[in-house]
Amino acid sequence: MKALILAGGFGTRLRPLTNTRPKHLLPIANRPHIEHVFDLLQRYGVDEIVLLTSYLAEAFDTTVERAKDRGLIVHVTHEEEPLGTAGAIKNAEAFASGGTFFVFNGDVLMDVDLDAVLAFHRARDAEATIVLTPVEDPSIYGVVPTDDTGRVLGFIEKPPREEAPTNLINAGIYILEPSILARIPAGEVWSAEHQLFPGLVQEGASLFALATGGYWMDIGTPEKYVQANLDALSGKYPDEGRAELVDGSLIGAGVGIGDGARLKSVCVGAGVTIAAGAVVEESVLLPGAIVEADAVIRRCVLGEASTVGNGATLTGVALEDKTKADET
Repeated sequence: MKALILAGGFGTRLRPLTNTRPKHLLPIANRPHIEHVFDLLQRYGVDEIVLLTSYLAEAFDTTVERAKDRGLIVHVTHEEEPLGTAGAIKNAEAFASGGTFFVFNGDVLMDVDLDAVLAFHRARDAEATIVLTPVEDPSIYGVVPTDDTGRVLGFIEKPPREEAPTNLINAGIYILEPSILARIPAGEVWSAEHQLFPGLVQEGASLFALATGGYWMDIGTPEKYVQANLDALSGKYPDEGRAELVDGSLIGAGVGIGDGARLKSVCVGAGVTIAAGAVVEESVLLPGAIVEADAVIRRCVLGEASTVGNGATLTGVALEDKTKADET
């Protein structure tokens, strides 16, 4: 089968980390996030992918070449003007018109049984199937109620928690039939979530949804991005490509760690320097970052070649590439 990956977002909630890279290339367990999406798709037999890009599209080149080395066929499209999630799908019509295909939001880390979703889709002769995931607080999302067969009844945006008819939300994974493409206007900004799918419900079309129990995390904020990395370290997210841990942390190539430095649940990128006496906990250090002596860092993301000064204490900070933080 084929798959489209939506990878055109600006990642504004992840700034300043996304000032110099698409969010889809931020590392999860020291590998670009998008490679984890490739892992999942390839595991279930997808061998041809279209990467739908817009922001900093050229940054994907290296990752695309690595994907080809592992046997994936990857095409890249670039939107000069973003046309929304459905508009991006429409732009890949020539690729997607040959048969049933997957669509993935490229900023979600997940572990989903795609065989089960595909079997569900085919058993109901669906035109479109949405994968759902349970969340603790549905009031910050849009929920998707269904009937007993899985047919989607509607979409409810950010309902009060006590009034939500379900805690199941759109997980950002779809199975679509080529006929869906004719429902998307060409050259217009069009949203799958807010226009295409609600329109299918109104028409009484065969739109279904299936809740799955696999791991799911939207990495769209620094806090959730850090948590996704911690879940990869702990095994909550089953990262089959993860390297061996050293005392619960992942240490990249060429890392220097000084005497008395202490690490707890840290993803340490290549070429990082952690000086003597530093304490780094539950954080992500991108390649080339420097933690100077006696600094204390907790639940932070340090951008590439950034520096935390001597004795500084940082908690919950996302530090831009090539900048220095001396605050305590």
